Amino acid sequence: MSPTLSQSGPAAFLRRSNPLDALLAEADRALRVLSGSASAGRPNPATAEEAPDTLSAQEKRHAAGLMRVNHVGEVCAQALYRGQAAVCREPGPRALLLEAAGEEVDHLVWCNQRLTELGSRPSLLNPVWYAGSFALGLLAGYAGAPRNLGFMAETEKQVEAHLEGHLRTLPEQDARSRQIVQKMKEDEAQHRASAEAAGGVPLPGPVKAAMRAMSKVMTTTAYRI
Repeated sequence: MSPTLSQSGPAAFLRRSNPLDALLAEADRALRVLSGSASAGRPNPATAEEAPDTLSAQEKRHAAGLMRVNHVGEVCAQALYRGQAAVCREPGPRALLLEAAGEEVDHLVWCNQRLTELGSRPSLLNPVWYAGSFALGLLAGYAGAPRNLGFMAETEKQVEAHLEGHLRTLPEQDARSRQIVQKMKEDEAQHRASAEAAGGVPLPGPVKAAMRAMSKVMTTTAYRI
C-alpha cells in the first residue's frame, strides 16, 4: 500500500497526537469561524417566505442588532467549548463538548445568513470575543469534568434566557429570525440537559454572577458594533 494513502500505523498516530497539528487545526477552525466561511451541517430552519417591505427600517436595525448579538454568542460558545475540549482528558465529556461546538457552528452560519438578509454584518469585535472565550475555555477545562460540564450547563442556561428575551422583542412579523432563534433555543436546552445528565455540577454563585456580567458587556457592545 502506498504510504501516502495509509491512514493507520505509528506515523499516523504521531501526526494526530502532535500538539502543533492540534494547534494549527484550531487556528484553521478559528479562521473559518471568523471569516464566515464555515459550513452548517443542518439546513437553515428559517423556512418562512419574507415579503418585501415586511419590516420597517427601524425594525430591521433592531432585528439585525439582536441577530448580531446571537452570532457573537455562538462565536463565544464555539471558542469556549473548543478550549474546554482541548484540555479535557475524559473521553465522554470531551465528545459532548465537541458535539455541542459542532451544533454551534450551525447557529453561527444561520445567524450570519440572516444578518446578510437584513443588510447587516457580524460584530467587528468577533476576533476579540473568540480569543477571550477560547482562553476562558482552557481555564475552565482544567477544573475537572464535573465543573467543566457544569460550566457548559450554566453557559447554555444563560444563553437560553437571552434567546427567550429575543423572542419577546423581535418584531412579530420577522418570522425568519424567529424560526432561527427558536431552533437555537431548543438546541441550547438540549446541550444544557446533556451536560447535566453527564455529571455537570452547579457552579458557585460568584462564578455565575461573573458570567452574567461578562455576558451583559458582550451583548450590549455587540448590538451596536
